[in-house]
This record gives sequence, structure tokens and C-alpha cells, in this order.
Amino acid sequence: MRVFITGASGFVGSAIVKELLSAGHQVLGLVRSDKAAEQLQATGAEVLLGDVNDPGVIRQAANHCDAVIHTAFNHDFSKYKANCEADRLVIQALGEAIAGSGKPLVITSGLGLLSNGSLVTEDDVIPVTSDVVPRAASEEAAAAVAALGVNVYTVRLPASVHGEGDHGFVPMVIGISRDKGESAYVAEGNNRWPAVHRSDAAILYRMIIEQQPAQKVFHPVAEEGVPFREIAEAIANGLHLPLVSKSGDDVAGHFGWFAHFASIDCPSSSQKTRNVLGWEPKGSGLIADITNAGYM
Repeated sequence: MRVFITGASGFVGSAIVKELLSAGHQVLGLVRSDKAAEQLQATGAEVLLGDVNDPGVIRQAANHCDAVIHTAFNHDFSKYKANCEADRLVIQALGEAIAGSGKPLVITSGLGLLSNGSLVTEDDVIPVTSDVVPRAASEEAAAAVAALGVNVYTVRLPASVHGEGDHGFVPMVIGISRDKGESAYVAEGNNRWPAVHRSDAAILYRMIIEQQPAQKVFHPVAEEGVPFREIAEAIANGLHLPLVSKSGDDVAGHFGWFAHFASIDCPSSSQKTRNVLGWEPKGSGLIADITNAGYM
């Protein structure tokens, strides 16, 4: 199978490239820079140098491949709403390109969109629109292209997709802790982050395009919910900083714009994902990685 991957040089995308190539698939990877192109080419993948926001480029690539995996997303939170709307347009363009072909399109969303303190399953739908939570635009776009007859799947990544080279939420928390001179959690720190090792997430993407099951939403969750206090404690131990609780205005004072994410309570199930695909995560856990995978 020839697979087109957006964000092929990213933390998740590069793991998917490796996983697909090792399974005997061909990969056409979209990257933006010459450096990323060199790195991708060295893996044995075919390189497409271009911008994911160029509909002509991504439509042509999708047309010439057997499956599409979309992982690219601009994580500049100062332009969050605009970036989410840009993702909607990308999904729309990819869907229009392969509508009616039966080719699988796998898009990427986030479990944090369903953060309500109760166990989230694959059957749950985002309770608000993108007018309220901008990131919902991706799943709205998936529903729109599904209405066009596109064989679309949604992968909801957990709050932490971890492993060596991670530049997501945990490194952000580590950076805040360094700057503030203390590692903090909110209130009692009982809010929970689901987590998965990136190699296990990559396997799930591969299994979806190979099996193309009737189920359309998947959760690559190895750990249903790691208490944020445990995350903060591992960071405190690794950086030799005091571990403290924050409440009220002190939460925003410590975490700044990240306060919302530090407070997310989103325990999430992957039972239906495991049952349907036969997916079984085998990578190391989040706390083990924070301690041993070079995060500090």
C-alpha cells in the first residue's frame, strides 16, 4: 500500500513513517523544510516538499496514493483558532480528493476535547462546536467529508504521546517548572491525563489503514489516566525542585496559558479500539519515560 502522510517529520508522523516502512508499505511524506526532507529520505520514504495548507499539493498526493494519514497540525497556541480552521480546510481538501474512491483517510483529533472527568469512550462525541472549542473543527470536518462518502477515520490522541524526542505537553510542563523553580499541580492533582508511547500510537494508525474496520473512531490509549500529581512529582524529582499545589489565581500565575491543559481531567478508554483492531500497547509508561527517556 502506498500511503500519503502529512506531518511526516513530526513526533507522531515520523513514528508512523517508520512503522509503515517496517511493515512493507510505501510512504509519500509531506514535509516543509530541506532538512526534514533529508531526514525523511534517509528512512527510505518518498519525499514531497510542500505546505499542507496548499490544497493543490495535498489533493494531488492523495490521488496518487492508496491511503492518507493526516497528522500535521500547527501547535502555535497564539494562533489556535486560525490553526484549527486551517486543519478543517486540509481535511476538507483531502476528503474531496478521494471521495468515492474507498481509500481510507485517517485524521487526528484529541481526547482533551471530551474532558469532563468521566471515562471517555470511542462512542462519545464532542459535546460542543468549534465556536466554543476550536479544536473540534477537525472532527466536524471528518463528519463533513464522511457525508461525501469518504472512508474517514478519527484517531483521538491522548494528552501525552510520549517517548524520546517528545516536544508536547510534558516538555512544556518541564519548561514551566524550570522557569518557576518548582513543580506544580492543580488542587489535589487528581485530574488525569491519558497517555500512550508514540510507537504504540504509530502501530494503531497502521492497523486502521490495513484493516479498515466499520468502527470509525479510535483511542490509542495505553494508560487510561495518569494523575497529574504523579507527573508533577516525577518532574520535581528529576529536576530536584519542590513539589507544590496551586489553586485559585495561583494556577494561572504558575502555568500561564497552559493552565487549562494542566487542569484537564480526561480518563479515556481504549477497550473498543483494542477489541476491534487487536491493538495491544507494549511501550513504556508515561512516568517511566519522564524518568528515563531524556525528558530532563
